[in-house]
Amino acid sequence: MPRHKYKKISIKPDKVFHSHEVAKLINYLTVDGEKAVAEKLVYRAFEEIKKQGQDPMKIFHLAIDNTSPITEVKPRRLGGASYLVPIEVRKERRLFLALNWIINAAKAKPNKEYKNFYKKLMAEIVEASKNQGQGVAKKQATEKLAETNKAFSHLKW
Repeated sequence: MPRHKYKKISIKPDKVFHSHEVAKLINYLTVDGEKAVAEKLVYRAFEEIKKQGQDPMKIFHLAIDNTSPITEVKPRRLGGASYLVPIEVRKERRLFLALNWIINAAKAKPNKEYKNFYKKLMAEIVEASKNQGQGVAKKQATEKLAETNKAFSHLKW
């Protein structure tokens, strides 16, 4: 925890959809400062979703809702033993986890089936909006772990 208050940096919404979530997705995809490449990938993925006759923003927000966890566990030491204590996830962290799980699931998809990364990203976003895919599985595993350790919820502070 910081000793001094710090000013939280607010990010600007993206240029096409005017959404903070899309801007965060672009920022998380950016590698080596090449933001233009990440923007092209995201916008191409959204164009592919649009070609399927669906609203890309609606699908994207549904995917975020389906992959964002409500509870997670944090280890707490008490008397020499570590306990996994379930805690509620803050809104900002919820978005961070959801977007990172979607990105990592897209990166894990095979190149044989999907030739380009934007196709992988599009497929993962569509799967997450249907409550399927690796990102949703990661959320379910996290929430299941929190549920099994519910007995230690009195240890949170």
